[in-house]
Amino acid sequence: MANKLTPLKLVFILLIVCTTINAQEREQDFNFDWKFSLQKNTTKPKKVPLKDKKWRNVRLPHDWSVEKSFDSIYEGATGYLPGGVGIYQKHFKSNIDKAKTNTYILFDGVYNNATFWLNGKLLGKNPYGYSPVYFNLTEHLNTGSKDNVLTVHVDHSRYADSRWYTGSGIYRNVKLITLNKLHIPIWGTYLTTPKISKEEAEINLEVKVNNNFNEGKSFTLLTKILDGNGNQVTKISQEVNISSNTEKKITQKLKISNPKLWELDNPNRYKAVTSIVNNSTVINTYTTPFGIRNLEFSRDFGFKLNGKITDVKGVCLHHDGGLVGAAVPKDVWRRRLNKLKAAGVNAIRTAHNPFSKEFLDLCDELGLLVQTEFFDEFDYAKDKRTNYHDRHDDYITRGYVEHFQEWNKSDLTRIMLRDRNHPSIFQWSIGNEIEWTYLHYRFVTGFWENPNEPQNSGKYWGSEPIFSPEEMKTRYDASKKGEFILAETAKKLSDWTKELDITRPITSNFVIPQVSMVSGYADAIDIAGFSYRNKDIPWALKHFPNKLITINENPGTWEDWKQVLENPSVFSIFMWTGIDYMGERDGDWPAKSGWGDMLDLAGFKYQGWNYFKSIWVNKPHISIGTLPIADSGFKAKGISGQQLPENSGAYNWRDSNMHWNYKEGETVVVEVCSNHTIVELLLNGKSLGRRSMSEAPDRLFRWTIPFQAGTLTAKAGFEGQEVIAELKTSSTPTHIRLTTDKVKLLANGYQVAHIEAQLVDKNGLEVKTENVELSFNVDGNAKILGVDNGAKTNIQNFQTNKLVTDKGRALLIVQSLRKGGKVNIKASSKNLNSNTITIDIK
Repeated sequence: MANKLTPLKLVFILLIVCTTINAQEREQDFNFDWKFSLQKNTTKPKKVPLKDKKWRNVRLPHDWSVEKSFDSIYEGATGYLPGGVGIYQKHFKSNIDKAKTNTYILFDGVYNNATFWLNGKLLGKNPYGYSPVYFNLTEHLNTGSKDNVLTVHVDHSRYADSRWYTGSGIYRNVKLITLNKLHIPIWGTYLTTPKISKEEAEINLEVKVNNNFNEGKSFTLLTKILDGNGNQVTKISQEVNISSNTEKKITQKLKISNPKLWELDNPNRYKAVTSIVNNSTVINTYTTPFGIRNLEFSRDFGFKLNGKITDVKGVCLHHDGGLVGAAVPKDVWRRRLNKLKAAGVNAIRTAHNPFSKEFLDLCDELGLLVQTEFFDEFDYAKDKRTNYHDRHDDYITRGYVEHFQEWNKSDLTRIMLRDRNHPSIFQWSIGNEIEWTYLHYRFVTGFWENPNEPQNSGKYWGSEPIFSPEEMKTRYDASKKGEFILAETAKKLSDWTKELDITRPITSNFVIPQVSMVSGYADAIDIAGFSYRNKDIPWALKHFPNKLITINENPGTWEDWKQVLENPSVFSIFMWTGIDYMGERDGDWPAKSGWGDMLDLAGFKYQGWNYFKSIWVNKPHISIGTLPIADSGFKAKGISGQQLPENSGAYNWRDSNMHWNYKEGETVVVEVCSNHTIVELLLNGKSLGRRSMSEAPDRLFRWTIPFQAGTLTAKAGFEGQEVIAELKTSSTPTHIRLTTDKVKLLANGYQVAHIEAQLVDKNGLEVKTENVELSFNVDGNAKILGVDNGAKTNIQNFQTNKLVTDKGRALLIVQSLRKGGKVNIKASSKNLNSNTITIDIK
């Protein structure tokens, strides 16, 4: 690296690659034609393979938990769905020449405690459900006409082993990889740039080559760089000698003239095609998509992307996709991420575990920054039901901590080798709110006073630090510690991360930052990310001038965003969360999901989508939300008067309704989102007055008015540049309106279409205050993945074709099969019918 890392200024310049392998030469899609069976106990089979003729046929990715019914007998922590034990088997044949060729199997994610065999021979295991793993099959592979059987035992009997919905099974993609014994291995390239300018980008490409032959080899290593149109822009070749049965790292240096940068609004990418050429024959090719971009972090300006100061408008996400569970098709993520980006979101935090390679590929493509998080627990367990430290000692809640000491380096290494080349990843986070599990941290603050009541936090959440850093350090040094020291574990994880990548900063999410800043924990990382602790930011900025400090998790309010606007060095927020997710509920039945600020579990928009768009997108915006005053946190000050807050928390965005249907005369709070300074509200053409941004401490313009049926209009802007939003009172529903995000799908068994159903009245107005049970009829070569209405309390089965709507709407997701043809989709309910959606599958 040309730039030296310093505490005051971190400059990270990187030419990023995505290690996507050429499918024709290296990879075979291994997702189809698996057999699956749920088991009655946790006993691993003594002899495999098993007889599987009567097992279910499944296609991967597969999540068996989401197939089940919600039930209050299960744990809210994981969304009131069960786990269990499952076994998968796949039969296949191989014609490789084992003297010249190796075969590998690559699993992108199996949840969890997975054990793998080929033809009855143990390959290995992988406890962590979020780390990729691969095995060399060659030694045990049958060739010719004899069958091979791959067996995978998945033990998720400890189904409440996380604080959120995890899913169960082989829930990410599987690849069969066939390579010459002289080859570039899986995750075998690493590409950085020591210099990027407008005129030129210097590329440093590290390529690993494995020679598994018993004799040395000579070959040419050829790399061609292709632009987004497939045109070659540069190339390099060199002669290489490698000894028998060894791995060699070769460095290639290239230059690209006038590079097109990877940017948020224009995520340009290239491809590096690296080939091993032996006697004029290409025997192995590794294709690496990449993007060129420059990262800089500094207390002076916060964060720069490609030299431009960039505010990080982030959201936290969990890895489930609603009705599809943890086995999320790429098109489901595409719809969700496109909606988030349209509201101004430019960054994702993967809470609290690494996501799939496919997800990161999408972020590369769409231009979204990613903070990848490794772990939610280190040395000690969190309580899966109620967070903080572990207070339940039962079988089903035992999680990754049982394996952390043995597997942490292996899991972190595999995650980074797979992911370190994505242009979207701009930070590594080693952990989330880890301090909860080291009890002395909370008592050092002075807010938790009684060790016998470790949940009694006093006034911690609303208060600034009591002590100076010096006093805090003295208290920390005197505190009673356990077997493991958090700062030491963090240093270990951070060192391993930097061994594999020094081009991005390392962060962690601090929930007790006032102690973490003095205990050595903060010293182990580059950027201190605070969690719900805005009160600590001024204190930390004052006392730690050489430390980068920002927000890694927050509720998602105007006050959070003001921290970024008012403090140049506090460059990010990551609101909790961008989209509803299943789990993290304890005793809340039937509420199985929640916490989303912008999209619900079905990907429908909350009014929060409009709220943050009005703040984050530099285009004129206006939209209307409404609430009965009883639900608003406010009380009226006369008719059409400005509300007085009953508490300071009332001045925050909430999930307001996007309709104008109430009882005649009912008192309603109208909340208008806009980025204009003055907004006028009208009811049936009559002005109800104007509001100024100066009266809106949370950037919401409010009126309290009695409901009157008709048209509610909000307008703002200068003459000729007005923006207008309207809500109209709807009547009873007369039909169901279907819309789709796609009318054409490839017959590949992967692409999906989202069919949205909305009740509408005779005038075509959406009816959001009445609900019906409706059924979807799908005629053609498409699979129904499931239905949902997005409601937090919806406990209807996902994998069916009928449900009761919520807010008058529902979602159906269909997936193409590997056959073409027309698919016709209709919906019906008692006395209601829909239009027909036709999808062409080719």
